Amino acid sequence: MNQLMVVRRLSVCVAVWLLAFNGPVWAQDHTDYEAADIEYGISVYRAQCATCHGESGDAIAGVDFRSGQLRRGATDRELRQVIRSGIPGSGMLAFDLDTAEMTGIIAYLRNMNYEVDAVVLGDVARGRGIFEGKGDCLQCHRVERRGPRVAPDLTAIGTMRTPSGLRRSLLDPTGTMQPINRPVELVTADGTQVTGRRLNEDTYTVQLIDSQERLRSFDKEDLREFTVLTESPMPSYEDSLSSQELADVLAYLVSLKG
Repeated sequence: MNQLMVVRRLSVCVAVWLLAFNGPVWAQDHTDYEAADIEYGISVYRAQCATCHGESGDAIAGVDFRSGQLRRGATDRELRQVIRSGIPGSGMLAFDLDTAEMTGIIAYLRNMNYEVDAVVLGDVARGRGIFEGKGDCLQCHRVERRGPRVAPDLTAIGTMRTPSGLRRSLLDPTGTMQPINRPVELVTADGTQVTGRRLNEDTYTVQLIDSQERLRSFDKEDLREFTVLTESPMPSYEDSLSSQELADVLAYLVSLKG
């Protein structure tokens, strides 16, 4: 056996040992992931994973997501397979997540060990006044039973998004828009144009709430056109709110727990 072959086999053995026992350091840098995907992944993690793994990702012995050490999942592809198939005999169940949920949960798991931006929270009462008044947020968003359904419901947004994520959404709505929240435009077989907020989509159908707040479902094969827009209809509040007003609105949004 020549020296090159020995080196190659030794390298493979070391790589397998690291994967099976110590777990690899993250294969991708955290900057490879979109902020919107990371923020969406927080809500997916809390809904699907936190019950067993805990909010900090270290509730199960031998598993610590924040450390970046996993026995499986050196690459996003491998991690995706673990999530989809589970781990037989380990208590790790299989999860049937859609594309946006899978993208989000992986982005978040890869970034749990990075500190989020520090934000300043102001006064909740003042923030509510700005939200309902100067910000005119109830024109599109719904909180509890007030407001329309043409934009995402914010009733429990404080449990789904981090303060830093909410701040980025107020300053850069398009850059932080989550995939499922992107507005859509479509043209039906008879030429009718429909715009709305996407609620669900699979290979064959799409469901949305149109601009008149009607819940509608379409078979994609019957559509002339179907376009997912990349620009958020929400305005940026970077220039319209002062730093104090922004802090107050953030305090109000964080207080919304459902």
